[in-house]
Amino acid sequence: MRRFPLVLLLSILFLLSNVNAYAAPLAGMPPILDPNNIYSADTPNNLSDAVKGIPELVYVPNLRSSTVSVIDPKTYKVIKTIKTHAGPQHVVPSWDLQTLWVNDNKGNYLTPINPRTVTAGKDIYVHDPYNLYFTPNGKYALIMAEADKEIVFRDPQTMAIKKTVKVPCAGVNHADWTADGNQFVVTCEFSGSIILVDTAKMKVLKVASLHRKSSLAPMPQDVKISPDGKTFYIADMASNGIWIMPENNFGHFTFLRTGKGAHGLYVTKDAKNLLITNREEGSVSVLRFSDNKLIAKWKIPGGGSPDMGNISTDGKFFWVSGRYNAEVYVFNIEKGTFVKRIKVGLEPHGLTYWPQPGRYSLGHTGIMR
Repeated sequence: MRRFPLVLLLSILFLLSNVNAYAAPLAGMPPILDPNNIYSADTPNNLSDAVKGIPELVYVPNLRSSTVSVIDPKTYKVIKTIKTHAGPQHVVPSWDLQTLWVNDNKGNYLTPINPRTVTAGKDIYVHDPYNLYFTPNGKYALIMAEADKEIVFRDPQTMAIKKTVKVPCAGVNHADWTADGNQFVVTCEFSGSIILVDTAKMKVLKVASLHRKSSLAPMPQDVKISPDGKTFYIADMASNGIWIMPENNFGHFTFLRTGKGAHGLYVTKDAKNLLITNREEGSVSVLRFSDNKLIAKWKIPGGGSPDMGNISTDGKFFWVSGRYNAEVYVFNIEKGTFVKRIKVGLEPHGLTYWPQPGRYSLGHTGIMR
């Protein structure tokens, strides 16, 4: 009897244990340009034809003022204030890059802004739109209905409901996709857990609980995947740091303390570093992807509350809302220095700098691919 070669057997077992790494990409998703850097289309000033001619501006949703402040990044001046329904949480670029959707969470509406004319269009009624994402193939818009404990798959243009997925956790809010687009990780802030969702099947696959690292229960916030697609990073506001999880080992975590109130996560446009906002201590930590080491911490002079934001089109500046200080902060990324604070409305949240380099948007404050 011929013996099965040991090397071949081990290779088969390895492949079977890493099915996700070799899965075909999500149907209809634009091709991955560089498997070592899924953000390769998001390099400085690499604007697609779809956004050329759009004025470069910063959009700041002010939760308690029910307005969006529009800032000229060249002058640091608020040039326009757009009134919205109650409780705008985030300004979200659409998958096709043509619309900025304001999530009027308390008012239960999405307000579309035309970024070419900087004017608001007709509101669309959507219940509990805390956050908004788009599947990598542009087929669906995803409403993260935090209070309803639902992820609602909708038409990306009309926002008509296609499927409602009940989630087994509380506080569903932030998300990011695997490199192949087949699955996405969602954080559940109020139950201290994360879930894994199948994109095409629109089905929750797994649930994992984070470990207690302080006197408070974990409160996961933003989530981002590494440029090589191998690692997820999850900010935890109550644990004061980030959880690091292998893409192919859901629920297996290591923890890295960054600062009090770790909240937002942003990949620099050279794909070398991750910016982490520490909301409760007024700082931004810088993590190097190559070895998962913290290499710098930028502090806001006099303190502040850096929350959600975006990196400038040229990749040189980090813009972030000051949640409890009614202001916006600007940092010089290359120098690691604080540049400016700008007064806006009350409780600014999911700030978006637009336009952004990239081919399509996955939503939130501009997750580009």
